[in-house]
Parts: sequence; structure tokens; C-alpha cells
Amino acid sequence: METTRKKQLSVYGQNAKKHQDDLVLQYMPAVRAMAFRLKERLPSSVDVNDLISVGTEEMIKLSRRYDKEQNDSFWGYGKKRVYGSMLDYLRSLDVMSRSNRKLLKAIDHEIDIHYNTHGEEPDNVTLATILGEEVEKIEEARNAFMVATTLPINEQMAIFSQEETESIVEKDQLIEVVQSLLAGFKEREQLIIQLYYFEELNLKEISAILDITESRISQIHKKLMRKLRDALEGNHG
Repeated sequence: METTRKKQLSVYGQNAKKHQDDLVLQYMPAVRAMAFRLKERLPSSVDVNDLISVGTEEMIKLSRRYDKEQNDSFWGYGKKRVYGSMLDYLRSLDVMSRSNRKLLKAIDHEIDIHYNTHGEEPDNVTLATILGEEVEKIEEARNAFMVATTLPINEQMAIFSQEETESIVEKDQLIEVVQSLLAGFKEREQLIIQLYYFEELNLKEISAILDITESRISQIHKKLMRKLRDALEGNHG
């Protein structure tokens, strides 16, 4: 009797595991699509296969905990968690070191000057010459900026601000501050921020839709971040 029971449990366990594995296989294309979509917003230094691997690992964990009775859609249940695991991986890269932040401020300043004069962003070689830095250092800092801007906006503020902004203001409050600041932006600039943050389009897609250069979109994003930082530091200074 006990042997029969053990066999039944073994068969049940095997069937359950097969169902879980089938779920993972079924939604692998969705994980790959999510990883490639995120990769479009990232520099070449981030490997899309790492994002896929991290997302797959999270999906395997989720399949073991998934209860069909409580959630009728596995992807609906797991989508945010899989995406969150990819963002966690990006955070773990620790891209925005103190020296990178300092250099990025100097880069930002020079880009503003160059853009206002020439109507486009300077390349890394030009910036390296102006700032007396190695081209690799400039590239590293700008790549770090690109990685950081894929994170939620409250986490970006924690990275770019000298204060621990995330401990000062909740995400919902931050969104309210963003919306109030956007009222002072031109309608076209508001649309760009909307497409970037809320529709999650990449710079190339926004550029094609609105017929505006990627460097200009980047400038508008930086303008928002500066205004947001000033607003928060003003409120909590």
C-alpha cells in the first residue's frame, strides 16, 4: 500500500514538474521579446543573453509557485516579476559609481554648451578632448547613464541626486511632481516624456515617430531630470 502511494506521489510530482516546464517553454518567446525590447534602450555593453537568462531563471521560480486557481494567466501573473528581475540585474551592474556621476555632470554641462551652439550632441572624442579625459572613460559614463535611465524614475533620482531621494519621496509622489513639472514643458516635449516613460518606446522609435533627433530627445530627458532634482532638493533642502 505504501509503495503504491509513493508511486502515485512520484507520478504526480513528475506530472506537476512537466506542467511547470511546459509553462516556461510556452512563454520563452515572450521573455525573449521582453529582453530584446529592454536591450534596445541599453548600450552595447549589456548582453541581451544575460537579460534572457535572468528572465528565464525568474520564470522557472514563478512556475513552481504558480497557482492556476488564483491566476488564470501565467504570463499575467509573472510578467512584472520577470521584467523586475531584469531591472534587478541592471542595478547589480553598479554602473553609476561616484566618479561616473561626477564625470557625467561635467559631460552634461559640455553637451548643453555644444548642443546650443551646433544643434547636436558632441561625440565621445570631442568630449574627451574638452574634459581632458580618456575616450573610454567618457564612453563608460555615457553607457552608465543609458543603463540608469531604463530604471524607474524614482530610482534614477536616487542615482543622480546627491541625496537619497528614494527615502525622501515615494514613487507615487514623485510621479505627481513629474506631472506638475511637465506642465512647464512644451507640448511636444511632454509627448516625448510620455512615450519614453509610459509607453516605453526607445529613442530610435520616438525619433522616427516625431521626426526629431535622438540627441534632442536625450536633452529633453536630461532637462526633466535636472528640473526634478532641483524641485526635490528645493522641497527638502
